[in-house]
Amino acid sequence: MRRRLLLALPSLLAAPALAQPRPPIRILVGFAPGGTADQVARIAGEAIQRRGGPNIVVEIRSGALGFIALQAVARSAPDGTTLGIGIMGQLAVAPVVPGSQIPLDLDRELAPIAALATTPMALVVRPDAPFRSVAELVAHAKARPAGALTYGSTGNGSTNQLGAEGFAAAADLKLTHVAYRGGTLALLDLAAGRIDLFFANIAEVAEMVRGGQVRALALAADAPIAMFPDLPLLTADYPSLAMGNWLGLVGPAGLPEAQQAELAGLFLAALADPVTTPVLASRGLSALGEAGPAFAARIRRDRDRWAQVAKAGNIRAD
Repeated sequence: MRRRLLLALPSLLAAPALAQPRPPIRILVGFAPGGTADQVARIAGEAIQRRGGPNIVVEIRSGALGFIALQAVARSAPDGTTLGIGIMGQLAVAPVVPGSQIPLDLDRELAPIAALATTPMALVVRPDAPFRSVAELVAHAKARPAGALTYGSTGNGSTNQLGAEGFAAAADLKLTHVAYRGGTLALLDLAAGRIDLFFANIAEVAEMVRGGQVRALALAADAPIAMFPDLPLLTADYPSLAMGNWLGLVGPAGLPEAQQAELAGLFLAALADPVTTPVLASRGLSALGEAGPAFAARIRRDRDRWAQVAKAGNIRAD
């Protein structure tokens, strides 16, 4: 027995070490459970695990417009085990809106790993509105004193406000802004007829549209989506108003580039999986599939775009 062990010892020593199990990846989400950011993180995580990848743990760290989560990501060890979901409002809008309170240097402290998914914004109006199309809305507004129509937002400098101001500029309208502390409050007032319109992620208002609490007039996109295939496109009359809110994966700035590329491949392949695509579509989402440099370029383009809207509308953050 001892002789057999001695004979086998050289081959045992030469054999590769057993692969160590990969540690789980935490994804920090700075917004409420069940919101778009949380949904994207969980859909990606489930797809990665279904495909045999590492365990994904989604952790809610809400507060400060989602920046608490991003700050925690920036302060984490750059080993690929702590990542975060960054949205357009944080990475592209806040940096170009005067008065924005950002508790970290987004460009120096975070690494843009991949643009994961996007959901178009929709123009929704109160259920008893006398206009049933964008053209009727514009005509209705122009027949009344400037600013008679009101729109809600989740606060000064929010994507909801920028979307509405972009529409007002394109249609040559003057609208009155009503800021709320959250989209739920704005939508409740819209449903009650206290404000006239709201620009929202279609993924977040789908159930209210289906239930008749609010009415969707148009999708701010270049193409229809499976969730509402018959919803008119705002871009048919205003080509510049394709306004999709995107969500991306970020890590701490010290994360090695090779590891960033590996993580981007892991997440993008999971979201492009044929099993995942209809899950995204059912939530009003579609995969973007942009790794590091392309994601960084998207951020720069959108900063330029929203900086112009903020300047034209004299918009400042709360």
